[in-house]
Amino acid sequence: MKFSLQHTDKHTRARAGRIETDHGVIETPIFMPVGTAGTVKAVHQKELEKVIGARIILGNTYHLYLRPGVEVLQEAGGLHRFIGWDRPILTDSGGYQVYSLSHRRKITEEGVTFQSHLDGSRHFFRPEDAIEIQRKIGADIVMAFDECTPYPCARRYAEQSMELTHRWLKRCCDYFDRTEGYYGYSQTLFPIVQGSVYPELRRRSAEYVTRFDREGYAIGGLSVGEPAEVMYEMTELVCGILPADRPRYLMGVGTPANILECIALGVDMFDCVLPTRNARHGLLYTAEGIINIKNLKWKHDFSPIDPQSPSPLSRTHSKAYLRHLVHSGEWLGAMIASVHNLAFFLWLVKEARRHIFAGDFAVWKNEMVERVQRRL
Repeated sequence: MKFSLQHTDKHTRARAGRIETDHGVIETPIFMPVGTAGTVKAVHQKELEKVIGARIILGNTYHLYLRPGVEVLQEAGGLHRFIGWDRPILTDSGGYQVYSLSHRRKITEEGVTFQSHLDGSRHFFRPEDAIEIQRKIGADIVMAFDECTPYPCARRYAEQSMELTHRWLKRCCDYFDRTEGYYGYSQTLFPIVQGSVYPELRRRSAEYVTRFDREGYAIGGLSVGEPAEVMYEMTELVCGILPADRPRYLMGVGTPANILECIALGVDMFDCVLPTRNARHGLLYTAEGIINIKNLKWKHDFSPIDPQSPSPLSRTHSKAYLRHLVHSGEWLGAMIASVHNLAFFLWLVKEARRHIFAGDFAVWKNEMVERVQRRL
């Protein structure tokens, strides 16, 4: 993987860059749709490519390991071939599931024992296993195995967790560097900065992971319930330490306003389930604000869902029709809304990139942050 920094905003830390992988080029800032189990929910791959304009999507190691299973993915020739997607893929390592399945797992120095949410079966992940599984999945970008701490979290636990994540990182890097991929193209490993909401821990973690001199770095353990201002504080601190010539990925973030503010702090890559999860419940993001399509006010509104949307579905179907579909539980409603939201998120980061080059990003960002948070 190769990253080139193309332009930096004069008034903020916002950056425009270019990531080159064996499966294609990614222009940053970028939002990555989440395809947990080999699918971005309610959206076909052709829509992801042609309508939404996605350049890279995510897969989830924990979920893909359980179903369909690594053997099936290997037999198919990797996740790209299995799902019919020839652009880049990033996989998380399963560390977030360690966090979210706290009642089903046990953490030790050697790794994590957890129970499947599907059938209760017990499994064990070492850092080396997490890397090997991602090798077999075939992601272009794989993540180091880490523990994501909850919020709030006592400082002592946050420090112990961070140090365990650091020890696991060395094992991940050692295993990654002595192994090769299975499908004839290159893969790269991103370390993850942890440290909860404690500045001194975040600083130590960012300084530690950079010693491994990888092609990119991730910031984890945020957007887990902490106030937005705390997230921004931790992100700004870490971005000031991570190398300027490597991409920075803020994991699991977030709302349009979160994304814009964190672009201004120097983040290049984002992912979040919000666009599709909220779409299935009738929440739509637009450049003018947020629409709850379930509200009665849209029942007789036959104007387009969003006449400015990059999605032709949103320009042709009415708010009244989408409201009817969502209230009726029709999958077409989830499809239209999901495509709409993802197209908006991809449009937003593309516009951010354009304004970074134009030199007016700060003014545009401040205006957009206010607009995208309004309730329509």
